[in-house]
Amino acid sequence: MTLERFVALQWLVIAAICGWLLYLLAPILTPFVAAAILAYICDPLVLRLCKLRLSRTLATLLVMLALLAVLIVLVLIMLPLLQTEANLFVNRLPDLLDAMRVKLLPWLQQQFGIALSWDAASLREFVFSHLQNAGSAAAKMLPWLSGGGSALLMLVMNVLLIPVALFYLLRDWPMLLSHIEQILPRGQQARVLAIAGEIDGVLAEFLRGQLAVMLLMSAYYVIGLWLTGLEFSLPIGLLAGMLVFVPYLGMITGLALATLAAFTQFDHFSGVLLVWAVFASGQLLEGMVVTPKLVGERIGLHPLAVIFALLAFGQLFGFFGVLLALPLSAALLVGLRHVRGWYLDSTLYRG
Repeated sequence: MTLERFVALQWLVIAAICGWLLYLLAPILTPFVAAAILAYICDPLVLRLCKLRLSRTLATLLVMLALLAVLIVLVLIMLPLLQTEANLFVNRLPDLLDAMRVKLLPWLQQQFGIALSWDAASLREFVFSHLQNAGSAAAKMLPWLSGGGSALLMLVMNVLLIPVALFYLLRDWPMLLSHIEQILPRGQQARVLAIAGEIDGVLAEFLRGQLAVMLLMSAYYVIGLWLTGLEFSLPIGLLAGMLVFVPYLGMITGLALATLAAFTQFDHFSGVLLVWAVFASGQLLEGMVVTPKLVGERIGLHPLAVIFALLAFGQLFGFFGVLLALPLSAALLVGLRHVRGWYLDSTLYRG
């Protein structure tokens, strides 16, 4: 075996061991992965504050306080909106039920031949019986619910662990990078650092592209909902657009709030359908056009590769797989370029 092939085999073994460890530790890695992502994003802000002669610890605390302030602002935007819409929905619920009896049932019978009776007493009996069935089902599920309590406790612990891990990662980020650099093989140090620099540049382009997607989709949702006549188009559109960086969260949150607002505002179901059409077209636009163009082209991925990466990483790693699909694909692309160059220069290719 040539020296070149032996070195390649060593790297493959190291990669396999790292992948195996990641697989084993996957259940506990979520808060650390989330904290590492936030630390990577916020490190330039900390560096700028350090240039103002602030200590690294103080700069880290200021950046984390800024993140907390952003989170509080989002909550303060959502809670009054939810409260207002919920009150309007409860007040209009009798009118909605009456409209269903007067308009929806005759339409179903005329269009599809479905004849349904609408009797208030029967409806109350139906709801009561199903509530009893739900109670008995809940009693049977008590063992599962007790197990679910531990899962909920684990979720809360993970959420609380994220800011702790973020503080230490962000404060010690330069030191961690220095330790990683020190353990690199001396003969491969320059090459690995060059690859890491390329990956860092690609990830920076990814963040810029993602910011452009958030701004564009916010404008799209605000304008689209405004054209439907929805009163809460501005806050709902901004919230849905700003949350698109978390796959499906922006669309689901915006759709739920907009649907509730539409039911309380519009007298006809056609208004709700228009709201749904805005979010359906927005999801297609963001997934098929905006993200592949603004993010995929910036990081050197073909639009089809972007769509495939989102589906593949989501299938393999779930929610965080979708969240990390594009930056991980960009990093893999940089590595594959260097692997291709090594392969074309190797005796394995040239024979």
